[in-house]
Amino acid sequence: MRRALRVDAFSYELPPERIAQHPTTDREGARLLVLPRGTDGPDGPYAKIETTVSDLAAHLPEGSLVVVNDTRVLPARLLGHKQDTGGRVEIFLVRHVGARTIDLEDGTKRDVDVWRALGKSSKPLRFGSDVVVGEPSPTAGPAQLVVHLIGRGEDGLLEVGLTASPGFGVRDAIRALGHVPLPPYIKRDDVAADAERYQTVFARVDGAVAAPTAGLHLSHALLGRLAVRGCEIVSVTLHVGLGTFQPVTVEDLDQHPMHAEEYDVPRSSADAIASARRRGAKVVAIGTTVARALESAAKDDGTVRPGGGETRLLIQPGYAFRAVDLLFTNFHLPRSTLLALVCAFGGTARVLDAYAHAVRSEYRFFSYGDAMLVARAEGT
Repeated sequence: MRRALRVDAFSYELPPERIAQHPTTDREGARLLVLPRGTDGPDGPYAKIETTVSDLAAHLPEGSLVVVNDTRVLPARLLGHKQDTGGRVEIFLVRHVGARTIDLEDGTKRDVDVWRALGKSSKPLRFGSDVVVGEPSPTAGPAQLVVHLIGRGEDGLLEVGLTASPGFGVRDAIRALGHVPLPPYIKRDDVAADAERYQTVFARVDGAVAAPTAGLHLSHALLGRLAVRGCEIVSVTLHVGLGTFQPVTVEDLDQHPMHAEEYDVPRSSADAIASARRRGAKVVAIGTTVARALESAAKDDGTVRPGGGETRLLIQPGYAFRAVDLLFTNFHLPRSTLLALVCAFGGTARVLDAYAHAVRSEYRFFSYGDAMLVARAEGT
């Protein structure tokens, strides 16, 4: 029987000033710590190469298959006011549910776009009431969004119904009025530049409320250099949810209620992975979200099934990877499931040694921070 894996195994000390509050000037300007395979001594020191993300192509085998996550981050923070009292309210959209017709307190009906959400205000929110985001204007485009507070779902989240100004879609109104959902460890309000920099250059499919942060480092120019090196680039979709920031509060990681995230593997991407396996090319996951999507869809032979669904896959040391050979990733929170995944992939001692080196060398951590390229450890 496998021993319980304590979350303390993924702890490390991080000075607060090492948490990046802003992105680098250029996407590919971040530092890169490379952990190559097959050069580690039994007790360390573990091999490391220090470079920058701009040099990523040189550290990937020629002909590698590079897999990115094309999810697009919604500006999910809606700042508004209660229609009846004027009190300030923040609504944080978490997950789209679908269209519905609801009954209002005055006996009328309203067609709404239903979402699960978080809500914050100085006084308790009253179900059945409306929150107004923006101000109506005949010339300002989708300048108003009404958030109707329906109730609370079984998952504990609010259920809200959204309607936009006449002639505009709800998604357009969210894009026009919403704020970038920066992570809680970025201690500032979002600014105009975040609308671009907290989004990957290949973002395509709306649905995430947090960025697949490893992909933030890739510029169009870097993608071009990867292509010149013979790397094929394909995409999967995994919509990053708030659960990515959910703290682990149990001692045994197996007892952690893993968050669910929707993913999809296009047939063309599944075919490309099968082709890479046949010719012996390496599969490179750009981020832990890509690793979770591919491993959720993986077969024993390392190929993946096309299609998708919902994954609650928890990857921790002892997991046998099937689809991913190299992992490009940011530095993650202590005691987190994301750090457990990276340790499972690269070996706990080797990865934590790299984290300690990164702290000493003043690397920048988390979403807007620096990156690692990790070769899969022997036996994983």
